[in-house]
Amino acid sequence: MTSRTAPSRSQGRKVLLSSLIGSTVEWYEFFVYGTAASLVFSDLFFPSADPLTGTLLSLSTFAIAFVARPVGGAIFGHFGDRLGRKSMLVLTLTLMGGATFAIGLLPTYEQIGIGAPLLLVLVRLVQGLSLGGEYGGAVLMSVEHAEPHKRGLYGAIVNTGVGWGLLLANLMFLALAQLPDGAFHSWGWRVPFLFSAVLVALGLFIRMKVDESPDFAAVKRSGDVAKAPLMQVLRHHSGLVVLMCLAYVATGAVFYIGTVFSLGYGTDHLGIDKSAMLGAVMAATALTLVAIPFFGRWSDRSVRFRKGLFLSGVAGMIVLPFPWFALLDTGSYALALVGFVLLFTAWSATYAAMPTFFAHVFPVEVRYTGLSAGYTLGTVLGGGFAPMIATYLLDRTGHWSAIALYLMLAGVVSFLAACFLRERADEPAVGNLAVKANAVR
Repeated sequence: MTSRTAPSRSQGRKVLLSSLIGSTVEWYEFFVYGTAASLVFSDLFFPSADPLTGTLLSLSTFAIAFVARPVGGAIFGHFGDRLGRKSMLVLTLTLMGGATFAIGLLPTYEQIGIGAPLLLVLVRLVQGLSLGGEYGGAVLMSVEHAEPHKRGLYGAIVNTGVGWGLLLANLMFLALAQLPDGAFHSWGWRVPFLFSAVLVALGLFIRMKVDESPDFAAVKRSGDVAKAPLMQVLRHHSGLVVLMCLAYVATGAVFYIGTVFSLGYGTDHLGIDKSAMLGAVMAATALTLVAIPFFGRWSDRSVRFRKGLFLSGVAGMIVLPFPWFALLDTGSYALALVGFVLLFTAWSATYAAMPTFFAHVFPVEVRYTGLSAGYTLGTVLGGGFAPMIATYLLDRTGHWSAIALYLMLAGVVSFLAACFLRERADEPAVGNLAVKANAVR
C-alpha cells in the first residue's frame, strides 16, 4: 500500500484559491441564467404563452440543467477517479464558459421562432453537464490538499464560491436594472453572459498551474485506480448515494427558493421593487460569505462535531421558512432582510459542513464518482424543480404556507438521511478497494 504524500502548505493554498475562483466562475454563470430566467426569459423565449405558463416554461429550462447534472457527475466523476481531478476541472470550466457565452449570443423567439427555446435548452444541457462534474472535483482538490485540521475550513471556503458567484451575478443585474426596460430586454440581459468570457479566462489560467490531488496521486502509485468507478459505486455504495442525495434536498430547496423563486415572488406577487429584492438577496449572500468560513473552521473541532453542525443547520431549515415568508410578506425591506438573515444563517451552517462531510463518505478510489453522484442527484430533487414547485403551489393555493410546508418536509427528509451518513476520516487514503467496499453503515 502506498501512502499519501502530504502537500506543501503553499501548494494547498494555491489549490484552494484555484478551486474558489473556478467555483465562483461556475456559479456566477449558473446564477446569471437563473436570474434571467426569472426576470426576462419568459418574454424573450416563450412569448406566446400566458404569464403563468411562460414563467413555468422559463423556469423549466433552469431545471433542465439540474437533470443533466447527474449525467455530468457520472461522466466527469468516472474520469476524475480514472485520470485525475485536475484535468476534469479544466474541462468543466471550459464547457460551462462556452455554453454561457453562447447564451449571450442567442436569437430570441421573435427572431427565429421555436428554434430559440430549442437552442436555449441545448446550451442549458451543456451547462448542467459541466456543473455536474465541477463541484465534486473542486471540493476534492481542496479537501485532499488540506492539512487534516483544516479540511473543514478548506471545504467551506470552496463552498463560498456559490455566494461569490451569486453576488457577482446579482451585482451585474442590479446595475443593468437601471437601464430602460426596452434596452434591458433588447440587449442588456446579454451582457452578464458575454462577460463570463473574462472570468473563464482567469479561472483557466489559475487551474492550469495547480498540482494533482495527493490522494489521487497515491491511489495511482499504488495501482488501486478503479477500472469502472461508477459500477463500483452502484454495486457497493448505492445506499450511500441515496442517503447523500436525500441529505442534500433541504439545502438545495431552501437555497433556490430563497434566491431564485423569491425574486419573482417579491416583484410579481408582493409588488416589491426589483432592485429592492435583488438587494435583499445580495445582503443575505454577503452574510453567507462570512458565515460559511466561520462554520467551516468550527467544524474542524472533530468529525462528530462536523456532522452535528450539519444536522443543526438542517433543523433550522425545517422551522425557519415560516417566519421568512411571514416577514417577506410584510413588504418591509428591513423585516424581509431579517427573514433572509435567519434562514441563510441556518443554511450556511449546513452548507459549510457539507463538503468535507460528504467528501469522506466514499473510499478515495471512487470518491469523485460517489460524491458527484450523490450530490448531483440531490440537486435534482432539492434544487432543480424547487422554483417550479413553489410557483405551482403559490398558484394553486394563493398563499406561501404551502411552500413553507414543502420546505419543512424537505428538511425532515434531509435530517433523517444525514443521520445514517458518516465520514471515513479514520481510514487510510489508499487501500484495497475490495476491503473498502462496505455496505451502508
